[in-house]
Amino acid sequence: MYKITLFIKAILAPEFIAVEGLQEWTQCRKMKKECVEIAGDDFKLIHAFYVSMLALRYRTDCGDRVIWPNQYTWLLQQRLIDWRDHESWGLDEWVIRDKSNADSAVKVVAFCQVLWFVAQSIMRAAHGFPLSQLESMTLIYIPLFAATYFFCMLPEQRIIFESMAVSNKFDNESLEEHVSLWNVWYLTPRVFEKEGEDKRLWPRRPQRLFGSKRASMLLNKKRNQSRIDAIDKAAVKETVVAHWDPKPNHSKLWPAICLFGVPFGALHLISWITICPTVVELWLGRFAAPMSIFSMLIFMHFEKVVFRWGGPLTMISLVSPAFYFLSRLVMIGEVTAALRAEDPAIYETYVASTY
Repeated sequence: MYKITLFIKAILAPEFIAVEGLQEWTQCRKMKKECVEIAGDDFKLIHAFYVSMLALRYRTDCGDRVIWPNQYTWLLQQRLIDWRDHESWGLDEWVIRDKSNADSAVKVVAFCQVLWFVAQSIMRAAHGFPLSQLESMTLIYIPLFAATYFFCMLPEQRIIFESMAVSNKFDNESLEEHVSLWNVWYLTPRVFEKEGEDKRLWPRRPQRLFGSKRASMLLNKKRNQSRIDAIDKAAVKETVVAHWDPKPNHSKLWPAICLFGVPFGALHLISWITICPTVVELWLGRFAAPMSIFSMLIFMHFEKVVFRWGGPLTMISLVSPAFYFLSRLVMIGEVTAALRAEDPAIYETYVASTY
């Protein structure tokens, strides 16, 4: 059910998958930069991606828990683990690459299928033959998924380490929240959310420390206790609909990143003049395409969207994704319903051997 739900998410919202890929790529580059300072050049981007895929876990009395990227980085920084032992963690580069070799043939076949499908579509257009609406929609998914593919201790220390966990939703402790299908929306490890929360809850770290070594140790202990107390007094958990990584969100590239939300709906406008079984279906499709564009652009301008009233803008932030998914359902329903009355010319073909 989890995989089916993820499949539905990819079909309904391919832009989300592309943006998640971008956010994970940004996060992994940051992790690599931090870990290289300790582990050296042996720590590569592939290791950061593997850890970000929630591949590492540690055992507790209740079950397995995920080691998040920021936790693994912290373990390295605290010298609680040694990078020279990374092979025993399953982080050998050859082992990681070998895990993806099993489906290399499938990837090649899929790539050939996509390439041939695009070539067929171009040749049909060159001969003046129409495409079915289902074929047109299939073409629209290709650039988005191509973009996605480009981007894929001591007791006190233990308390701090566990408090750094971004979420417990992927732990294996047999709790109801661990098996919820809602977790599909948390696939991208949102380390930046945890960092933002920590900055809000934890006292600022002093720039300089004066006094004796003992005074510094007491200060560190007090600061760590403050962290633990702040975590215990943390606010009520929020149901997060979306949270864009603040680093790209506040950068000059954010307008360009927002274009990830445009192609899917925009490419549907190519079919503005098309044959539909009824006039209602024709205008419903024409309305759904621009609706998906504008609702996504509005939605992406809210850095964080939660199910909690915070004024009129809250309604806009929640209504925009609702309209987005509604327009997606309409477009998918349209192309499926159109199969009952397609233009007979879609069955006409050309002689491929002439190419």
